[in-house]
Amino acid sequence: MACFLVPTTEAIVTTIVKKTTDKSADKKKIEIKNPFIKRLNWLNNMLWGGSVLLAFEHIWHGEIVPWAPFLTNGVSALQEMATAGVAMAAAVTAVWAGIVAITNRMAKSPLALKGEA
Repeated sequence: MACFLVPTTEAIVTTIVKKTTDKSADKKKIEIKNPFIKRLNWLNNMLWGGSVLLAFEHIWHGEIVPWAPFLTNGVSALQEMATAGVAMAAAVTAVWAGIVAITNRMAKSPLALKGEA
């Protein structure tokens, strides 16, 4: 029910980090070389997309309502955030890190440097 709040919070934090690093790099006129910072927008898209879909699904099933207390089962919401929410956010972040590592390794391969695919 409230599990989507953890990835949403992570998405907010990573969006702020991405915007801050982009502004800092633009101001100093430097290129960001860290592949994880360069590809932070991929993580943002994954987190925001998943959070919106989960929120929609919870609204659809009546677990989130437009009146107080908003969550239909508030007591177990904290437990769900601590278990399912953290697990989902960690899984998405791990998949993103794997994708970035693989694409970074592919970009450095001899075939990519020669232009052969």
